[in-house]
Amino acid sequence: MRQTSDQFQDIRDAVRALCAEFPDEYHRKIDAERGYPDEFVDALTKAGWMAALIPEEYGGSGLGLTEASVIMEEINRAGGNSGACHGQMYNMNTLVRHGSDEQRRRILPKLASGELRLQSMGVTEPTTGTDTTQLKTTAVKKGDRWVINGQKVWISRVQHSDLMILLARTTPLAEVKKKSEGMSIFLVDIKEAIGNGMEVKPIANMVNHETNELFFDNLEIPEENLIGEEGKGFKYILTGLNAERTLIAAECIGDGYWLTDRAAAYANERVVFGRPIGQNQGVQFPIAEAFIEIEAASLMRFDAAQRYDSGQDCGAQANMAKYLAAKASWEAANACLQTHGGFGFANEYDIERKFRETRLYQVAPISTNLILSYVAEHVLGMPRSF
Repeated sequence: MRQTSDQFQDIRDAVRALCAEFPDEYHRKIDAERGYPDEFVDALTKAGWMAALIPEEYGGSGLGLTEASVIMEEINRAGGNSGACHGQMYNMNTLVRHGSDEQRRRILPKLASGELRLQSMGVTEPTTGTDTTQLKTTAVKKGDRWVINGQKVWISRVQHSDLMILLARTTPLAEVKKKSEGMSIFLVDIKEAIGNGMEVKPIANMVNHETNELFFDNLEIPEENLIGEEGKGFKYILTGLNAERTLIAAECIGDGYWLTDRAAAYANERVVFGRPIGQNQGVQFPIAEAFIEIEAASLMRFDAAQRYDSGQDCGAQANMAKYLAAKASWEAANACLQTHGGFGFANEYDIERKFRETRLYQVAPISTNLILSYVAEHVLGMPRSF
C-alpha cells in the first residue's frame, strides 16, 4: 500500500492496524453471505473511531469532520466498506449540533460506548426522491405524542441500528411561505417502532448494502423526540447531508487508492509477451489518470471538511468533493478491472466486489447530475434547470 506522510498519519496508522485484523477474506465472506460486518463495526466502536465526532464531555474524541473523513477513507483503502457504518458519523453530528442538552446527555454517551447505534436517516421517499421539500410523510401533534404516517425508501442500516433520524412534514406545504419550511426531524427508537406503526421491508440490491422501504401507519413517538425547533428540520438535515457527502467522498478516495494500488501492483507482476503489462502505456495511462483524479478529489474533500468544521458554508465544496471522488473511484475501478482482465471477475481478487461497491456513489447519496445542477445554479448563477 502506498504510504503518505501528513498531519493525520497517526490516525491513518491506527485505523490501518485495526483494519489489518479484518483482511480481504473477511469482507469477501460477508459480501458472499449478504451479511453485516458486526465484528468489524464493533471493533471500530471499541477503538473509539465511531465516536470521533462526539464531544469529549459525552465520551467521544471531539474530533472534526476532517479527521472523520480520514477514518472513513482508511477503512475503504484497507479493503473494507464504510457503508456499513458511516451513517453513525453524519447522523450523530446532526444530534450534536441540533439536539437539546437532555438529548445529548441521554444518547451521546451510549453511542460512544457502543450501547446504542444511530446508523439510519429516514429522508428519501418513493414519489419524491431528491425533491425533499415535497415529501409526503407527516407528523401530527396529538397531546404529548407525535403521530407519523407515510413511507420512506432506500433507508439503510435500519436492521443494524437502534435509532433513526426521521424527517417529516409538520406543517402542510400549502400553509408555509417557503417550501423548505414546515419540516421537522425526530429521533425514532427503531426496535420500539417496528410492529407498533412502522413496517420494514428489505430491498435486495446489487451491492451488499442493507437498505429498506419503511411504512408508517400511526406510529406514535414521544414529543421529546423532536430534535431542535419544529419546522426547521430541512435546515438541520442539510447539516447531516453536507457531512454525508464529504464522508462519502472520502470513502470513494479510499476505494480509489485501493483500486489503483491493486492495478499498479498487478500490472508490474503480470508478464505477457515477455514483459510486464505495466510497461505498456495503454495499461499505464488509465491507472495514472485515475490516480491523478483521486489526488485532486482528496484536496477538495479536505476543503469541504475544513469549511464544515469551521462553521462556514460548505454546500458547494461538499457536492464537488463527492462528484470528483465518485468519478475518480469509478475510473479507478474500470482501470483496475481492465488491468486484471478475466481475473478481475474472480471473487478471490476482490476487484468485482469493490467495482460494485464504488459504482453506487455515482447515484447515491446524490446523483452526479443533481450535483452538476447545483453547481450551475448556486455557484455559476445559471437558471434553475428543473
